[in-house]
Amino acid sequence: MPVPFPQSEGNDSVFQPATQEPEIEFAENFTKLQGKFSFCINEAELADQLNQLMAARKWDKVYCRETAVKEMLAAAGFGITYSNDLINCDASITTCEALVARTGSIVMSSAQQSGRTTSVYAPVHICIAYTSQLKYDIKDGLLHVKNKYEKLPSIITLATGPSRTADIEKTLVVGVHGPKEVFCFLVDKA
Repeated sequence: MPVPFPQSEGNDSVFQPATQEPEIEFAENFTKLQGKFSFCINEAELADQLNQLMAARKWDKVYCRETAVKEMLAAAGFGITYSNDLINCDASITTCEALVARTGSIVMSSAQQSGRTTSVYAPVHICIAYTSQLKYDIKDGLLHVKNKYEKLPSIITLATGPSRTADIEKTLVVGVHGPKEVFCFLVDKA
């Protein structure tokens, strides 16, 4: 049977192309969804901003499983002792596979050292990303993950701001099935 609309076969994007820098597009879309965004010119500024956040919030139990992140932050001047207790921590720190500018989403996978639970169980999720990880659309983010690994990871997650649901009486509630707050620190590094 002939297809009545041959242009609808999914070969072309239905979305408008980017009209601004991906950093700005991501920041605008991420903050519209109640995410907290911060741009850092280098890893030293990242460590400084994290130190200020920890002091302002009086956090002393921060969870991070990624050895490379801990080493990078320590070298940049981030002064905190990490907690081994994910359930009772104040915040968790992870990296990501990519950032999707068009939707303001963080792409994570089960192949990351942080695992699947680190970004979900803590009351606050802090994601550290680099400008080289910015992709315009979800398709581009998934292609990036596919090209990075020989096989696709068993789970690929798109986190778009704090968790939210409107299951009960159509009232939006934030932080029910995951973190109540999500921070994204974007470091300028190609």
